[in-house]
Amino acid sequence: MAKQTILVVDDEIDLLDLIEYNLRKEGFNVLKAENGEEGIKVAKEENPDLVLLDIMMPKMDGMQAVEEMRKDDALKKIPVIFLTARSDEKTEVEGLNKGGDDFITKPISTTKLISRIKAVLRRFDEKEEYQNILEVHDITIDRDRYIVSKDEEEYHLPRKEFELLFYLASRKGKVLDRQTLLNKVWGDNIYVVDRTVDVHVRKIREKLGDHYIETVKGVGYRFKE
Repeated sequence: MAKQTILVVDDEIDLLDLIEYNLRKEGFNVLKAENGEEGIKVAKEENPDLVLLDIMMPKMDGMQAVEEMRKDDALKKIPVIFLTARSDEKTEVEGLNKGGDDFITKPISTTKLISRIKAVLRRFDEKEEYQNILEVHDITIDRDRYIVSKDEEEYHLPRKEFELLFYLASRKGKVLDRQTLLNKVWGDNIYVVDRTVDVHVRKIREKLGDHYIETVKGVGYRFKE
């Protein structure tokens, strides 16, 4: 099996070296960059399997970097884990909403870091089992381009809204509780409240209409058959 490649982007050189050492011990290839601009350049050249991204960096911080990645067709599907010394909930929510897939607070436990990396990679491997284009009712959901088409109009949903819609649509007719949706879309190592699902469903309905995703009272949601 080919080694998976992790790109680590952080302006703390000692931390970069420590993470590189531990990732290589686990069998990963490792790429390094010291700021967001350099990280995006390396990502475009090397197409890593996952990016570890610090938030507070010179030239381009992690929030700006992940936003740029999600706009780029070549980079937008690469999973991103934020590394940061900031532990406030507002920062975490902002990072996840901008397209991050997990959020780890410094100081870092290398054991925990490796576990979270493997969990995110597993989650993305599972996504590859599903077809990339879904045609349900009168909409087409294209996971390669992260675009939803309806009545000859294209909708560019934010990453988590898109993934939530795709996950529900790929299990059309099945009732899914909020915790399952949180685990599958946001990850089971991330603390996000149930209301996060409700907010994202509401935003999807505002854009596409409220007749696709059905609320199952007291349980969760179902994509209508």
